Amino acid sequence: MPLFVFDAYGTLFDVHAAIRRYSTGPDADRMSEIWRAKQLEYTWTLTLAGCYADFWILTERALDFALARVQSVDKALKPKLLDAYFKLDAFPDARSALGHLKQQGHKTAILSNGSPAMLDAVVQASRLGMLIDAVFSVEAVGIYKPHPKVYQLAADRLGIAANAIAFQSSNAWDAYAASAFGMQVVWCNRYGQRPERLPGKPDRMVRSLAELPALVGAP
Repeated sequence: MPLFVFDAYGTLFDVHAAIRRYSTGPDADRMSEIWRAKQLEYTWTLTLAGCYADFWILTERALDFALARVQSVDKALKPKLLDAYFKLDAFPDARSALGHLKQQGHKTAILSNGSPAMLDAVVQASRLGMLIDAVFSVEAVGIYKPHPKVYQLAADRLGIAANAIAFQSSNAWDAYAASAFGMQVVWCNRYGQRPERLPGKPDRMVRSLAELPALVGAP
């Protein structure tokens, strides 16, 4: 029986909820996209450079970049936007999927770029704590996804082989990397993205985690 491991940001938690929580004008969606893209870009760049900085620091720097890029968004909102990142909304399908897995007796975990403090806060704020058995942060290995050390961290902490882990991510690059590492992967393609041209290949693709329970036990 595989253990179910989930990515956090974009998979269980809506990264754009922080912006939606405040009235930030017609360019709000654009700013949120820039914030998220730059946040990820910083993790990849630091990993390639052989460096590491706390994900919270990168999140704040990415927000600074986005606010400078999108002049119509009030910079005075920065503290509120950062605070909202600790309280991101869980996707409704995430709660239902986790609940189903727990009812069936499955173990669940998170494997995320987020710092331990960020992950603890968002799990508690979303009230998903009772549905998640373990939370693993890249901070333990000092490097970001998609480096293989991150996926190895989950296998080591769970004490099982990579192919005994069912990994769910909405981030295509993450899903493909986990597949290349040897995990069973479900790509939750929430936004209708095209398949990537990367090593690995997710075993299944769904549009929502609501589809996950039907896959459990499927050949």
